[in-house]
Amino acid sequence: MDRSPGALAAVVTNLKEWQAPHLDLVDQAWIGMAEGRLDRVRLTMPPRHGKSQRAARWGPLWYLRKYQDRRLIIASHSSDLSEGHGRFIRDTIAEYHDLLGIRLNPGSEAVHRFDLAGRKGGLLASSIGGGLTGHGATVAIVDDPVKDMADADSPTIRRKTWDWWQSVLQTRIEPDGAICVIQTRWHENNLSGRIIADAEANEWTVIDLPAIADSTTDPLGRSPGEALWPERFSEAHHAKTRKRVGERVWAALYQQKPRPPEGGVWSRAWIDDNRTSVVAFSGLEMARIVVAVDPAGGESTVSDETGVVGCARGFDGHLYVLDDQSGSMGANDWGLTACRLALSLRADAIVVESNYGGDMARQIVRQAWEQLQRSGEARGLLMPMVLEVTAKVGKRLRAEPIAQLYEQGLVHHIGQHPKLEDQMVTWVAGMDSPDRMDAAVHALTELADPDQLDTGISNLNDRRLSGRR
Repeated sequence: MDRSPGALAAVVTNLKEWQAPHLDLVDQAWIGMAEGRLDRVRLTMPPRHGKSQRAARWGPLWYLRKYQDRRLIIASHSSDLSEGHGRFIRDTIAEYHDLLGIRLNPGSEAVHRFDLAGRKGGLLASSIGGGLTGHGATVAIVDDPVKDMADADSPTIRRKTWDWWQSVLQTRIEPDGAICVIQTRWHENNLSGRIIADAEANEWTVIDLPAIADSTTDPLGRSPGEALWPERFSEAHHAKTRKRVGERVWAALYQQKPRPPEGGVWSRAWIDDNRTSVVAFSGLEMARIVVAVDPAGGESTVSDETGVVGCARGFDGHLYVLDDQSGSMGANDWGLTACRLALSLRADAIVVESNYGGDMARQIVRQAWEQLQRSGEARGLLMPMVLEVTAKVGKRLRAEPIAQLYEQGLVHHIGQHPKLEDQMVTWVAGMDSPDRMDAAVHALTELADPDQLDTGISNLNDRRLSGRR
């Protein structure tokens, strides 16, 4: 019973409480917070998968039983929801006090606030935006901070939620305390999204569980296409749900990848329907292969990554996205990453965005190649041609011609590139474009036939490829 929230739930309910691999992850997060190893946890998963029951009910109950002099705060979009969690915990203590070894203070038994008898521990339930003056906590749980998509789409509500997060909740946490945010991702700029973009994002432990696995780096080790909780919600069930709720709701609530309401320039179907396996691609002969680099620190304020993407063109004019080695890295690291990718793909050129680096881009690549020659990785091999490109038109005018090639079925992704693909399908004109996507656009623009990129826009009368960047 002391082992985890799930173990406690099993004893109290006589094994009637659900247990599943994804709930094991929630249990481990609670253990980590209790032991002081985790102080910031962000948990996202689909509706009806037990996240609130385990993380906002059994977890706090287990914690109070184990640490009877510590206090908790539970906050939700409404007092009804947070007090519902408080009522569950209070009533369970009242009914099973002998089994649990804790009792309620007779003078403090309200659903929104109760204390343990003879100890300092207790719980406060509040709504997002509610005052917490005079109340502190060792652990705070923020469960479903947004009610629905209408609220999620409201800039005013998103701003108020963030203001409350910064100025109220975070000021109530004890020095060695922890915060857990539990949410389905209605909007890309909701509380979880703001946390991701915040300067302290790397301090968070992220448990991001889509209904259907969509990458090879799934926290549960699922293969792409596998359901999160197949015993309750099969892949066939999710397929029906996807049709019923529509693409935006499916992407946001079930896959934890919210899209802007006006839709993106790319459609995920254009990528998925034309995807090519590694085995099928191995039998094709390529006319050209390039690696493109979009260094961090350019126009984008949404990413500090450097985009490093490898692409190819077949003799039939079809284009292929081969590899994505993007990531957070300094100049020397991205130079080595780009050169190593060029070596592995046998690329004939390295395309580098030079708007914000000037001649430095070419120098970085040259120095990295020389380093690989000295180490033996590139000994005796000529450095690929370095093509410095300068963005002459806006991001939409650069991206849309490439997106049109996707729509025409002329671009194929070899295998899965989930982070790059997510950036493509969620980007809309007016947003800062992320570096992975920019690197892919540069590579594909370099490889495409100029006639394929004809946008029909009069001010793009320069037919050279460089005029399209």
